[in-house]
Amino acid sequence: MKSKTAFLYGPNDLRVEEVEVPALKPDQVLIKMGACGICGSDVECFEGRSKEGRYDIAPYTPGHEWCGEVVEVGRDVKSIHVGKKVAGDCNLACGKCYNCKSGLHTSACNNFRETGFRPDSPGGMSEYMVIEEPYIYELPDDWAFEEGAWYETFSIGYYGIWGLGGTIDASDYAAILGCGPVGICATMVAATSGAKTIVVDPLEKRRARSLQYGAELALDPTAADYRDRLLEATDGHGPSVIAEVSGNDQSVQSIFEIAGRGCRVNLIGHTIGRKIPIEIGWTQWKTLHIKGAGGTYHFGPRTIRFMNRIHNRFDLKALNTHYFPFEKIHDAFDVAVHDKANAFKVMLTF
Repeated sequence: MKSKTAFLYGPNDLRVEEVEVPALKPDQVLIKMGACGICGSDVECFEGRSKEGRYDIAPYTPGHEWCGEVVEVGRDVKSIHVGKKVAGDCNLACGKCYNCKSGLHTSACNNFRETGFRPDSPGGMSEYMVIEEPYIYELPDDWAFEEGAWYETFSIGYYGIWGLGGTIDASDYAAILGCGPVGICATMVAATSGAKTIVVDPLEKRRARSLQYGAELALDPTAADYRDRLLEATDGHGPSVIAEVSGNDQSVQSIFEIAGRGCRVNLIGHTIGRKIPIEIGWTQWKTLHIKGAGGTYHFGPRTIRFMNRIHNRFDLKALNTHYFPFEKIHDAFDVAVHDKANAFKVMLTF
């Protein structure tokens, strides 16, 4: 069987080729793609500004925000069924190496792969996709493909706050620093917990959107009265939970100044490869609890249950600002690259 599949060969070199779909191994699943989002990390790899995408090894198929329908399963597959909608994780830990057997996070795997970033783990920008059973999950039948494609993004925002022993509840003042796609998911998570949820983002459109997805207050960090308004909103205490989702240098620096005493700081936005000057001493004097995670760890079914509970409260589909059929993938990337202020989520459909 043939599949039209996108390959990223290098910066600004995205090609669609017709390839033969490989025969399934016993633990693999064949998925007919329904939708696939273009993530900011896909854009940075396309632009040549990120080394996460490994086209230095060989051309690879992008797309880690995907949803499709199972059309065939390998002989050893037990938990995934033909005809079901599925989505999957980005981090693919082997489960067999020393670090995996020691219970360390997926990002510590000695044989680490990433869906949609490496030639040995192709992503969802393809008519058909092959992936191993442990990394995918069945979704509720009433979810649209364009909603299911938000699973991976939502899992990062959800796990970023709750994973690795994280907590949040109605007693908290939560500050979400950055309200892109992962930030809006973290906003929904914080709001659903009952915490007073404050979004911080310099873009007016994103601040306005956050108020539709659970934020009680949206602040501009470049405004002269930003710090005063944040302190007032937290009754003079400062945030008790921070989710830094932007990966912006100034945002990361500000954490140590705006955090309240005993604040639980969740580092979600990517800053790898850069050194950011911070006043680390506030960690001791404010007794800050700082944690980070690259991807998620054993959170798939829990994420789906959470998303299903809020399915009728928040419209995930409405977060898709642009739709393109897969045949127009180059037009889709053009919008995602050149209209970042308006292209909140560009979604490929199949």
